[in-house]
Amino acid sequence: MAVNLTPQYHEAEERFRKAKTPAERLSCLEEMWVQLPKHKASEKVQAQLKTRLSRAREEVDNPAASTKGSPGQGAKFPRQGAGQVLLIGPPNSGKSQFLATFTDAKPDIAPYPFTTRSAQAGMMAWNEVRIQLIDTPPITAEVLDPSVLSLVRQADACLLFTDLSDDDGVFQTLSVIEKLREFKTHLVNDPPEGNEDWTLCHVRTLLVGTRAGSQGAEERLEIVREMLPQNVLFHPLELMDGKESLEGMRQAIWESLRMIRVFPKKPGKPVNRDDVISLDQGSTVQDMAFSIHQELGEKVKSARLWGPSAAVDGGVVSRNHLLMDCDTVELQS
Repeated sequence: MAVNLTPQYHEAEERFRKAKTPAERLSCLEEMWVQLPKHKASEKVQAQLKTRLSRAREEVDNPAASTKGSPGQGAKFPRQGAGQVLLIGPPNSGKSQFLATFTDAKPDIAPYPFTTRSAQAGMMAWNEVRIQLIDTPPITAEVLDPSVLSLVRQADACLLFTDLSDDDGVFQTLSVIEKLREFKTHLVNDPPEGNEDWTLCHVRTLLVGTRAGSQGAEERLEIVREMLPQNVLFHPLELMDGKESLEGMRQAIWESLRMIRVFPKKPGKPVNRDDVISLDQGSTVQDMAFSIHQELGEKVKSARLWGPSAAVDGGVVSRNHLLMDCDTVELQS
């Protein structure tokens, strides 16, 4: 499904680029929000626009603070790879060990609270794609770093951690959920469609139960399932229990992004599997073309297609054809 931004949206966006004052920028962003279609295909645009609106409102309401840097500006991480996934949770829930296990990052790991003082990123490989994982300082009922809140609200997905070796782990994780709700940030399995309140943010979330091999973990797991919101998916994990569990976790992270992989092909040449393009589920041939270049997106008429969504391998489809994971596409303009 294409985002289908309206001409009015693009006009407001152009005015935003030319705006010279915080009030002008905020006005343009508010108009962009009104004009933005609210559906699944626009979820990422909605999340990004909400973050920009929040910062613009802060800049207007508190200009003195904005000159020193608004909350969260000290922890900006440009998106890399197929998507940005945030690791959040209470102290000592296993986030840093998770980052070290799944990426080449080397965070500080120690058996005492608040070892992680600032966010740290690493890249996780899964098949042909790479996914950005960001470890964050802990969240408690009393503590939520503004920079962490900003990162949560703009992430493509979150991994929420709970320690299955500790009786208090479930309740500490519930405190994280409630603390984020105080700031209109809801952790869910699937964000609802048609949200008109730009201050309210729904973030797709996968719950990760660490130390699942500990004594009493199964009983705590049942408590987790009873007490946590039912619309959050759960994935129990023991980081030391072998390759199969780790690969299952990588698969779950990829699936949480709700994306597909497509492979562009040049006429007369074999496909290069390293040239993978990651797109949102529901994307079309034209969406793929736009992801390569604006002009190509405007000119593409059709494509030859091989793979799961092809009726016949090598057959011609229109630019509105819905792509599926692992399609190979030869664009035609």
